[in-house]
Amino acid sequence: MSYRDFAYTYDRLMEDMPYEAWIAYARQAWEAYGLRPETVVDLGCGTGNIAVPLAKLGCKVVGIDLSDDMLAVARHKAEEEAAGGAKPDILWLQQDMRDWELPEPADTVISFCDCFNYLLEEEEIIEALEQAYRGLRGGGVLLFDVHSPAQFEEYASLQPFVFDEEDVAYLWTCELDEERTEIEHALTIFVREDASSARGGERLFRRIEETHRQRAYDPRWLKERLEAAGFADIRISADFDWDAEFSPDSRRLFYAARKPLA
Repeated sequence: MSYRDFAYTYDRLMEDMPYEAWIAYARQAWEAYGLRPETVVDLGCGTGNIAVPLAKLGCKVVGIDLSDDMLAVARHKAEEEAAGGAKPDILWLQQDMRDWELPEPADTVISFCDCFNYLLEEEEIIEALEQAYRGLRGGGVLLFDVHSPAQFEEYASLQPFVFDEEDVAYLWTCELDEERTEIEHALTIFVREDASSARGGERLFRRIEETHRQRAYDPRWLKERLEAAGFADIRISADFDWDAEFSPDSRRLFYAARKPLA
């Protein structure tokens, strides 16, 4: 799945996403495990909306994403922070979350904003969890979140979605494969061009077509796969609340697991 041109409008469309809540969840989880991470791997880091703030908190961050366009935006954000006086310690790598490699193991691996839902086959989930296990030091912690089956059902029942602002607009439709609990998001996005593209006093809009597919997995199956990969001390919570037990009605599930000490 490549974001292509979508990378450059991603932040405008996602500006209301609760990035601070993801970071707060991570810090709460680390505290619960007694971990003060120095090195953080952010899988599916996108445009750096979590990686950059974590680096500003003093963590050494490795941002990994498959999209070079997303990483280009993330690098620009980090450069802006550096120009403003902050010097976030971030290494950006274009790698696959199922198969990434670093010289040294990390204290923690995170993957938020439902990145694991983009893995459409069970084997891909297994590969990603096993790779995260290999990439952690003993005692290190994996944190990730996923959309639940209930969230996909809600998307399918409420679509289409429309967003209409002066500079950007979109039409978003969804089609759910109930047997596989797999959803296809079709987005038609209109982004206003800069003033130099105006004709006869009228501003032009660029049209972007994007299709994204995600799959939801049974929460118990995911827990079993974590155990099979070697993880222990597994905790599943819901909707950004470390203390909230998940239920069939939960929309976003959070997984935390520790790699045992050797």
